Amino acid sequence: RGMDTGEGAEGPSGPAGLICASFNQDTTSLAVGTKTGYRLFSVTAVDRLDRIHESTETPDVYIVERLFSSSLVVVVSLAMPRRMNVYHFKKGTEICNYSYSNNILAVRLNRQRLIVCLEESIYIHNIKDMKLLKTLLNTPSNPTGLCALSINHANSYLAYPGSSTIGEIIVYDANNLSTVTMIPAHDSPLAAVTFNASGTKLASASERGTVIRVFTIPEGLKLFEFRRGMKRYVNISSLSFSSDAQFLCASSNTETVHIFKLEQHSPSREEESPTWSAYVGKMFSAASNYLPAQVSDMMNQDRAFATVRLNVFGQKNVCALATIQKLPRLLVASADGHLYIYNVDPQDGGECMLVKKHRLFSSEQDQGESEEECEGGVPPQACQSYAATVAIPTAVPSSTGLTGYSEDGGAKKGELIPEHEFAASPVCLDDENEFPPVSIPNN
Repeated sequence: RGMDTGEGAEGPSGPAGLICASFNQDTTSLAVGTKTGYRLFSVTAVDRLDRIHESTETPDVYIVERLFSSSLVVVVSLAMPRRMNVYHFKKGTEICNYSYSNNILAVRLNRQRLIVCLEESIYIHNIKDMKLLKTLLNTPSNPTGLCALSINHANSYLAYPGSSTIGEIIVYDANNLSTVTMIPAHDSPLAAVTFNASGTKLASASERGTVIRVFTIPEGLKLFEFRRGMKRYVNISSLSFSSDAQFLCASSNTETVHIFKLEQHSPSREEESPTWSAYVGKMFSAASNYLPAQVSDMMNQDRAFATVRLNVFGQKNVCALATIQKLPRLLVASADGHLYIYNVDPQDGGECMLVKKHRLFSSEQDQGESEEECEGGVPPQACQSYAATVAIPTAVPSSTGLTGYSEDGGAKKGELIPEHEFAASPVCLDDENEFPPVSIPNN
């Protein structure tokens, strides 16, 4: 998820030396790669940005991915772009490293699998012992390393481009190591793809960036279609679902982040009391079979439910939806070296309000610094009033447990999955025990 997702804001480093940024799988922490190394921040409070860890051992980090709230972090440096280093950051030890035949473009992880994406191949590792399970060779040219991995280890679906010329998506089962389906999602090549938390939905956008589609997984049926805007083509850099999959946010190289609401318009009420609009709607859907594709496409499109106007224009960014202190927020980590936090109104949507702007690093101070800044120069006190209405702020997630997903096969909703428990057998990621149990010689 990330940038996801988590997916990262790679590219020319921003003014502050930021090279990449990615949120972890449940959007509780943010990892940033810089010219001097990498930093991990906790994003479980609005008013403060706690730095969990900083490493200056490896310079020019362009990929950094953390596994949930564990101590496992994967790092790739521009100095050695073919080598993946896996660290236990709390101990400061290297778990293992792997070298590949070409530059590493993306890394994705869940509690069962670690995926390494190169331009024309994908490597699937078992995260418990880092063993290479499968290599997908001669995948269609994928120069940006576009791929997504379901964070639900019960299915571990992997999505990657099935073509370099049109927007086909291959959905692959990384647990059973077999192809699930191919989705003909767009006419143009893919630009962004992401799963929801349970791995039952997949959202995608093409290089044109005007339409975002959501499909059911594993069937690959189109569920929703959202129109970002028709004025111009844009580069959608980041797509992310909320944890309950009710909302989907999309950011691009423009100043606007769009949030879409995934709600089905049920026809049942229309049937009970037929109205002119319901009748016309039925005529439209009947006629859409005979109309040109562009016209019928226009009829089943939904506009954005909420929007955010960023203060920065043309900067790469990664966005994520999170519940922080019990309220829905949009997080935007930008190549300008800041994390922006906005409030989202889950009922009415509309324009989202900036509540906090955090500096991700500063030359003068060690700690991740906050800047008191809101839209329209509102004084800081006014900015924080929304968060202040929450009587009991939620505590930072403990490093020993994580609430289980309701659909991950093993844990029931609300049950705690101990951090060191992966899909089948326990793998220790706490400070008392080494990870993984098998020692691996370096490649």
